[in-house]
Amino acid sequence: MQDVKITHIVFFSGGIASFCAARRVVDKFGADAVRLLFTDTRIEDNDLYRFLREGADLLGAELVEIADGRTPWEVFRDVRMMGNARVDPCSKILKRELAKKWVTDNYPKPEEARLYIGLDWSEGHRLPAVRSNWEPYAVSAPMMEPPLDTRLEMFRQVRALGVGVPRLYKLGASHNNCGGFCIKAGQGQFAWLLRNFPERYKEHEDKESAFREWIGKDVTILRDRRGGDNKRLTLKAHRENIESGMQADLFEIGGCGCFA
Repeated sequence: MQDVKITHIVFFSGGIASFCAARRVVDKFGADAVRLLFTDTRIEDNDLYRFLREGADLLGAELVEIADGRTPWEVFRDVRMMGNARVDPCSKILKRELAKKWVTDNYPKPEEARLYIGLDWSEGHRLPAVRSNWEPYAVSAPMMEPPLDTRLEMFRQVRALGVGVPRLYKLGASHNNCGGFCIKAGQGQFAWLLRNFPERYKEHEDKESAFREWIGKDVTILRDRRGGDNKRLTLKAHRENIESGMQADLFEIGGCGCFA
């Protein structure tokens, strides 16, 4: 019986762990057997595209870039629901469903493709959901296997290869997706966004306000849990709190679990 030709597909998100995962897959199977799949939300930081393309060139594997064409805010309008920490229509539609359609269209036989995701050793709790979502395709997380590199070690490896670390990381972001925005993010992440990209923050603030007015409901991305309460917190109020000197919960980072 003829051996099945297997294509190794890496979900190449623009994050540091997905690059390092792709490197391990290429080292093991060769660049010709690997495809790097990027799903674009249309609100990415410009430096993410530089990192994707430099990284793909260095690895020698084919980079496939796909997009639904909508931004997260356009998705929220279309489904009449704004995402939050519990519900993520943006990543469901712009990431998971889009990637699944591409994989099943191009590799309808699951035995012809193996999938790889850039989860590291600290994210083992996310892997079962990813595998369940992708059955019957096989999913692996190379960065959960030895050597168990820290984020700092991954940065060192990228620099040693001559690829610049994405600027969001250098500015202190916890992830390199959606330009530092995420509906799963917390007060700390949005405080970071306001400090480093105030115009970008204001754009999301305005879109949240416009959505609230359009939908006619008191919906917000953030929550305010001070004093034991659990109140809705608009991006506008969060900005005004910070500008007035009120301390935000800087340890509430959250954010970015698109494929889980």
